[in-house]
Amino acid sequence: MPTLRITTNAQVPGAERAGFLAKASQTVAEMLGKPESYVMVVLEEGRDMLFGGTDEPTAYLELKSLGLPESKSADFSSALCALLGETLGIAAGRIYIEFAAPPRHLFGWNGGTF
Repeated sequence: MPTLRITTNAQVPGAERAGFLAKASQTVAEMLGKPESYVMVVLEEGRDMLFGGTDEPTAYLELKSLGLPESKSADFSSALCALLGETLGIAAGRIYIEFAAPPRHLFGWNGGTF
């Protein structure tokens, strides 16, 4: 159930969107050591956003996963910032990331919960 939500004021060109989403999905699966078939990526691009008083490229990410290891959040932050830097040109200092590990009974799937 790993879910990565990317909210950004950057635009991903239509021809590059599928590749960007695939790269993000693969990155999350590799980071968490989970099958990519469990990973969901949500891209909300072109949003009105201001960070540090400017509208330069910025992003807010949410990574949720059952059993997310808190001890690795710094490593995950580095990997996700690198992904956005390489693909969208967003500087790491303009990215906030929220990590969450919801209890299994509070995350639904397939008509039930985990």
